[in-house]
Amino acid sequence: MGLGGVSALALQADDEQGAARPGLAQAVGPAPASRPGQGRYLGVQKNFATVLTEIAAREAAGKPIEIWFQDEARIGQKNKITRRWARRGTRPSAPHDQRTRSAYIFGAICPALGKGAALVLPRCTTAAMALHLAEISSAVAPGAHAVLLLDQAGWHMTGKLSVPANITLLPLPAKSPELNPVENIWQFMRDNWLSNRVFTSYKDIIDHCCYAWNKLIDQPWRITSIGSRDWAHRS
Repeated sequence: MGLGGVSALALQADDEQGAARPGLAQAVGPAPASRPGQGRYLGVQKNFATVLTEIAAREAAGKPIEIWFQDEARIGQKNKITRRWARRGTRPSAPHDQRTRSAYIFGAICPALGKGAALVLPRCTTAAMALHLAEISSAVAPGAHAVLLLDQAGWHMTGKLSVPANITLLPLPAKSPELNPVENIWQFMRDNWLSNRVFTSYKDIIDHCCYAWNKLIDQPWRITSIGSRDWAHRS
């Protein structure tokens, strides 16, 4: 899937974890009430097989299941400096910008199928998350149902979020980024395509983010290698 930027209009940042600023959902249309029973999906890693069976019987109604992971990464002018190969005994230099323009990659991967879906957006909000869910929904195979594992950020868990019918959100335990392989995807993208450089403008940030994600999508085996987890993909 390709990706691109969207207008910053109506995408104001949510102030609190677990709560959205009133009126945000109108940026992408009225949102339904939150789905009942989300709390039963906590304790994901230990009980994942049981939870997946329950989702397959209820929300998915017997449809094939795709397991997806989702996260956001901030990419900006105050960029990361990562390790680089260099001749022994030398001290290579790397540029470091002090300006603060930035954007967010909303990224999701399906490791088993080696595919992903992403958008580059100006900030993290409920409206932005709804746009990303719509993008993920379009990447799910026709007739399949996606179980989307993600952290418990406020714009993920709010009842104002519009969730497509072919996606079930499955929150990961709090403060456990090690359970989300998209964190490893970000590290790989930074190490290979995004760090140790100066972005000249906001458009330059957008262009580099799009280039990096599309390079990743062109390597489905890489998504499978980095993103697979025994507890989530055990047959």
